[in-house]
Amino acid sequence: MGGASTVRIGLVFPDLLGTYGDAGNAEVLRQRLRWRGIPAEIVPVTGDVPGELDLYVLGGGEDAAQVLAARRLQHSGGLRRAAACGAPILAVCAGFQILGERFATGEVPAQAGLGLLDVTTGRCPRRAVGEVVVAPDPILLRCPLTGFENHLGATRLGPDAGPLGRVERGVGNGVGDGAEGAVQGRMIATYLHGPVLARNPEFADLLLGWVVGAPLEPLTIPAIDDLRSRLLRQRSARGRVSGG
Repeated sequence: MGGASTVRIGLVFPDLLGTYGDAGNAEVLRQRLRWRGIPAEIVPVTGDVPGELDLYVLGGGEDAAQVLAARRLQHSGGLRRAAACGAPILAVCAGFQILGERFATGEVPAQAGLGLLDVTTGRCPRRAVGEVVVAPDPILLRCPLTGFENHLGATRLGPDAGPLGRVERGVGNGVGDGAEGAVQGRMIATYLHGPVLARNPEFADLLLGWVVGAPLEPLTIPAIDDLRSRLLRQRSARGRVSGG
């Protein structure tokens, strides 16, 4: 880990990749470490990406911002160095697409991605919007994943990437194979907003376990757990009404 045992969480380009509140994922990671007595800090990255942070978070963004973020990341090279050293990376929506080989969504023509994930993204015929429920890969997680998707991407996995899970409700990656997200080494990408780690604490702890070098025991915080349960019930009820 980083200096003085402080876990440093890189929040990559929050000015460009912060449209859907995904910066909250970094805050969730920091707080869950602090609750365990592990010092942690968020390092906002707005220029060259440092390659020596402990964990990196990329969020969603609009088309022009996504293209600019991809070009800056290609020029910097820091995220590639971090991935090569095994640093965990969480990428959401536009961040998911940027990590791949290439992407083209909305009004954006084909653009080169970073090539860190063996995925390619084209255009969905219609926008995927709504609540999503995912049965995760049981090697990674036990609890169902929930989130909110809002994207025009159709992301196809290559042989080196596996799905984060299988869609039980919603669209997911949008290529008709039932997959949601991608996992390759210690990189995990998903279309789930929410922020996804606030809605799925087991997911957050998976990433943190990779950082600290051992699986983490679940946290029990009654007030937080009760609020999360009530919100999930409300969202699920709205989904049943709108879907019926």
